[in-house]
Amino acid sequence: MPKPPASTSPYWKLQRQWARLNTTLFRRTRGKVGGRFLGGAPVLLLNHVGRKSGEARTSPLIYLDDSPRLVVVASKGGTDTHPAWFHNLMAMESAEVELPGGQRRRVRPRIAEQDERAALWERVVAIYPPYATYATYTQRQIPVVVLEPAGD
Repeated sequence: MPKPPASTSPYWKLQRQWARLNTTLFRRTRGKVGGRFLGGAPVLLLNHVGRKSGEARTSPLIYLDDSPRLVVVASKGGTDTHPAWFHNLMAMESAEVELPGGQRRRVRPRIAEQDERAALWERVVAIYPPYATYATYTQRQIPVVVLEPAGD
């Protein structure tokens, strides 16, 4: 019998359920509930479109406020692949994020490289230390994505 795709495993189903619950709580309370991950790291909602499906999607993500920029990390997606939200986001010219307090922003994504990535990575790990642990068992360099304000 063939093994089911990793995206249909019980773990990923639970992750999707958590994301839906977090999104609902975040929106209903304007970020008062669901605006922090495990009580610490701040969370934003990334609104994007599936590359293959064309369907609207929302992903709750831990972020670093590097005003006026926001910084997110493409961590979850398996040990050797980037997550779907990362591929969707990078295929878009711009996207919308929702911040605690009900604020929405249009942003343009770009990947931080070299020295900028190293500096931002250290700051992101300071607000959410499990990223450092995750980086030790993945085969890929985890992208640090800078979300610049979009003027459109």
